[in-house]
Amino acid sequence: MVDLQFAMDCRALPVDHAWALSQALQAELSWLSDEPAVGIHSIHGAATGNGWVRPEDPNALLQLSRRTRLILRLPGHRVEEARGLEGKTLSVAGQPLALKQATPRTLSTQTTLFSRHLATEEAFVNEEQLLDWVAGRLAALDIRPRKLLCGTSHDIHTPQGDIVTRSLMIADLEYDEAIRLQQAGIGPHRLLGCGLFIPHKGIQSLSSY
Repeated sequence: MVDLQFAMDCRALPVDHAWALSQALQAELSWLSDEPAVGIHSIHGAATGNGWVRPEDPNALLQLSRRTRLILRLPGHRVEEARGLEGKTLSVAGQPLALKQATPRTLSTQTTLFSRHLATEEAFVNEEQLLDWVAGRLAALDIRPRKLLCGTSHDIHTPQGDIVTRSLMIADLEYDEAIRLQQAGIGPHRLLGCGLFIPHKGIQSLSSY
């Protein structure tokens, strides 16, 4: 598994753009839904900068810089096919998103990882139940969790209904566990950016994510 990062030209996207982005990409790459480990990272942008604060309204526009990247998590054998997106312009929630050069990146070796959006197949009454569910999914990957920390909740809107997600940090992993977690992910809705883990420098408040 690798992260294929596309340079892009897009001035803004709605904060809640996951479904629209997924649909636009699947229209170009019909095999995305056939690869169970494939994921589409949500385009997060900066939390703050030059007096700008990331809006909370899901319909508000998220201002993007030229450093922003579109990232697909893919098995290595799909990289060349995905490069076919280079030079194409997608329409994402009415906003043009032009894709430029793609660069594959190996998965991180950092042992503290987090997911901005973790979805589950069922609703949980409290955080303890959620963490028990996470621990069970990690055990199935032969990963022994040492530190788990839930963060803020976010809803992803789709025509089929809202998907409730939580951010999640997992720390003090072994090297091979960290790689395995990034390769496999946790939970459903990978094409909406859920259950994908990326590196984080260390445990701190997840309120910004």
